[in-house]
Amino acid sequence: MHSTVSALLGCACVAFAVLPTTAADPVWKPLFNGQDLKGWTQHGGKATYAVEGNEIVGRAVPGTPNSFLCTERSYTNFVLELDFKPHPALNSGVQVRSEVHSTPRKVVRNGKTNSIPAGRVHGYQVEIDPSKRAWTGGIYDEGRRGWLADLKTNDTARAALRMGEWNQFRIECVGDQLKTFLNGVPAAQLRDSMTPSGFIALQVHGVGKNTNQLELRWRNVRIQELP
Repeated sequence: MHSTVSALLGCACVAFAVLPTTAADPVWKPLFNGQDLKGWTQHGGKATYAVEGNEIVGRAVPGTPNSFLCTERSYTNFVLELDFKPHPALNSGVQVRSEVHSTPRKVVRNGKTNSIPAGRVHGYQVEIDPSKRAWTGGIYDEGRRGWLADLKTNDTARAALRMGEWNQFRIECVGDQLKTFLNGVPAAQLRDSMTPSGFIALQVHGVGKNTNQLELRWRNVRIQELP
């Protein structure tokens, strides 16, 4: 029994292996310069984003929809790493390969049509989920199809989030494959070709009428672009 479990774990590790690095790999480049929000623009709701020290701070604003601080350029194949400090009462996420358009659009997939309003950010989101469900690191399709890869069967990843502390995401997007890691623990993986390229964004979820001061923090946002 022990050998069988070990073999299965070994297979899982191979399937979820972090991309290898060599001296010839592209260099890491910061997406946040640690001083201001140059290179980023906001879409969606009216949550506030500010720079404090070397951190980006997103604060929820009542009565506004989901807000997104988005990179001004798109990325295709890459490894993204960043640190985040979650709030126990504020859902959030990191968008990758995402889009927003000035006119309404329709997306047809497997015979199902999804309508996307003008100005609605949509695309792959790596979830930051402080609830008891604990699906941080799962992959959600924001504004389109909903959950694509949750953490129902990944108890190790569900236990990896450290509330009230800094955590790290590693997100790999190569071809049609997306992989996520939370504090070094494999979280979710997905093969999907709907959006091969798009911007990266930091989400502050809408909070309805909640007037409590809710905030999230991000730092050390960096990317390694791949061929």
